[in-house]
Amino acid sequence: QVQLVESGGGLVQPGGSLRLSCAASASIFSLNAMGWYRQAPGKQRELVAGITSAGSTNYADSVKGRFTISRDNAKNTVYLQMNSLKPEDTAVYYCNAYNTRGAFGSWGQGTRVTVSS
Repeated sequence: QVQLVESGGGLVQPGGSLRLSCAASASIFSLNAMGWYRQAPGKQRELVAGITSAGSTNYADSVKGRFTISRDNAKNTVYLQMNSLKPEDTAVYYCNAYNTRGAFGSWGQGTRVTVSS
């Protein structure tokens, strides 16, 4: 069954904002840290923001101060608010549960973010 469904991507100008959403199955969302990952063309997928089940957050240096991750435990949904977007933020964005060994859920289809004038 589908575990992770990302949405909210699109085309935005530099300096603009987008809000991504990820609806997760309860089996993978509950009690797990959730993260937003991105994969740019020709690059490896990277974790850009994470949030524990208790709400503690962490961010990659490249997005710190511009992106905000949050979660709604009642809706099994994790969000990524992206502000002050830059062309280098262009990528396909995915969400997943993760632990110290990395992501462990089945990857969804992702949502594409393109930052361009």
